[in-house]
Amino acid sequence: MGLRRKGREIALQTFYALSFSGENDVDLSIFEAKLEEISSSKEHELDNKILEFSKEILANTIANITAIDEKIAEHSTNWKMSKIAMVDLSILRIATYELLFTSTPPAIIMNEAIEIAKRYSSESSSKFVNGILNSITAELA
Repeated sequence: MGLRRKGREIALQTFYALSFSGENDVDLSIFEAKLEEISSSKEHELDNKILEFSKEILANTIANITAIDEKIAEHSTNWKMSKIAMVDLSILRIATYELLFTSTPPAIIMNEAIEIAKRYSSESSSKFVNGILNSITAELA
């Protein structure tokens, strides 16, 4: 597994872990503490590059969460944000951040998000994530 994929997965796990506590609106230090907890588990042997990439994703996603959520809501016309599964929403938030605010090619972002959705969610979730991200990408083109 590539460094960036692992970083995205760690960021997803952190976002997801905190999503149930309603901590999305708190400062980054709470997310960083959870990130440290997740990354120190025996399941994750992380080098500093992976950890730094995860921190970058979390910090920038949190900093831009309002714009990100507005974009997701705009393109999920058949689903209210409150009805999207939390793991799917976390994947969409991270991928939408990357689409809107980085120079990473959209095809790479979408492929990574779909593969992560297949691993952490369901086949139908990967199709849902693909549909939303495809719509956002088409708008940005």
